[in-house]
Amino acid sequence: MAKPSLRDNILDAGLKAMFRTGYHGTSVRDVTTAAGAPQGSFTNHFRSKEAFASEVLDRYFLYVRGLVAEALDDTSASPRVRLRRYLDLITGKLANDGFVRGCLIGDFSLEASGSSEMLRTQLDEIFREWRAPFAACIAAAQAAGEIASDFDADELADFLLASWQGAMLRMKVERSAAALERFKTIAFHTVFKELP
Repeated sequence: MAKPSLRDNILDAGLKAMFRTGYHGTSVRDVTTAAGAPQGSFTNHFRSKEAFASEVLDRYFLYVRGLVAEALDDTSASPRVRLRRYLDLITGKLANDGFVRGCLIGDFSLEASGSSEMLRTQLDEIFREWRAPFAACIAAAQAAGEIASDFDADELADFLLASWQGAMLRMKVERSAAALERFKTIAFHTVFKELP
């Protein structure tokens, strides 16, 4: 009888470990120990730590896509309200973690994109895909006359995601929601200001 695969356990342990100690701060041994798996199981499933991190990133982005859909797909709310709903949803999740963890995509962008071309390329693709539903929601808000059309919806979506990542970095340093709330207040009183 074949042994059960420990692949999912290793990926789950890796996601938790990389959130805690980052890409460079997490060793294969850390991951396999947390997963209760022999190191040979890691090498049976993943050709390198970089390839493993890529799969961890995919797993995390799948989770993020679900959060985006939860906030933006409910068309019973106006597009501007849905944008704010996403930020409030994420703020609540970050609060539940005590403001010590931010976004693995942002963390990897800072830490791994300079040392791994494969991860840098993957992160660029993730940001492009991530931007699309926000750009669509912003375009809908512009079409409905909720927010100004001075800037292209894609550009505004990039601004929103990049600025939000910066606010999360400050949040982790301050261990409070202050940077997140400041961003939301300023963004929704300027760029995403409701038109009269």
